[in-house]
Amino acid sequence: MDKNLAEQANRFVTNMDPASGSPKSDIKATSKDSVFRDLFGDRKYALQLYQAIHPEDTNVTESDISNVTIKNIFTNQEYNDLGMTVREKLLLMLEAQTNWSVNIIIRIFLYLAHTWNEYIETTSQNRYGSKKLSLPKPEFYVIYSGNRKSGPEWIRLSDEFFEGSSQYLDVNVKVLYGDGKDDIITQYVNFTKVYNEQVRLHGKTRNAVLETIRICKDKNVLKQYLLEREKEVIDIMMALFDQQKAVEQFGYEMKEEGRAEGHREGRAEGHREGRAEGHREGRAEGKLEGKKEAAINMKAEGMTESMIAKILDVGLNIVQEWLAGTVVAR
Repeated sequence: MDKNLAEQANRFVTNMDPASGSPKSDIKATSKDSVFRDLFGDRKYALQLYQAIHPEDTNVTESDISNVTIKNIFTNQEYNDLGMTVREKLLLMLEAQTNWSVNIIIRIFLYLAHTWNEYIETTSQNRYGSKKLSLPKPEFYVIYSGNRKSGPEWIRLSDEFFEGSSQYLDVNVKVLYGDGKDDIITQYVNFTKVYNEQVRLHGKTRNAVLETIRICKDKNVLKQYLLEREKEVIDIMMALFDQQKAVEQFGYEMKEEGRAEGHREGRAEGHREGRAEGHREGRAEGKLEGKKEAAINMKAEGMTESMIAKILDVGLNIVQEWLAGTVVAR
């Protein structure tokens, strides 16, 4: 990569803090952010993340790292996904919690295409010209923080979608489980496990958040980060609770509407073909229509298909069928 192009690339992935004149992260803290994005949006911890993945690269410093904010391409919702450039590498990093789907490979591939497109535009390269484009080399990772007995080290597009054929296209994603000793990935995975346990004990409450922070600091899990940003972490996690409660209440209300509609349809059908049978059929159809409408609205809010299926208590394939061809409004 030539010097001018490298300077343009740096403008693509970083901006300057007007107060200090030093680079700052592109990732901005909002109510949609997560601890995952807040933690690794800080160059200090992004460097630790990179070193955990590339321990052989011993001379990389914080100044070599720039963050790329990744937003969902189809909605304004931000997920627990981030990217960072380290010199000529582009690392795309996704988090998978309890809900696991190989569709994450497609998501990460779409992010790559989207990010490369923005990179080409920002560096003023001609995609239609004869000169070969200069692009950062991509690496793909998933941090899996759910419980597992065993799991693959790699997941591949060809294996999951094309019966093992990589003749024309393949995407290889390395899965990180936090199996190290004290590296930042292991600490983050342990943090999520403590958090899940405290939610199980105390519910989605402030006490669960405070206990998570206390226990992790006592166990030296993300201790420095939690000491530095305890208030922000509390705000992030409480905002997440509020969002989850709102979604759950929304799903409940839609179920109730579906149930009421089912009663009405059931009564009408019962008059024609038998009250009891029609009541059951009408109720079932009404509930499904209510759930379908709820699924479409949840998708518009940025919920994942697996999470929608869990909240509405239906199969993932049913949710995918409902959402097929649906255009989500911005």
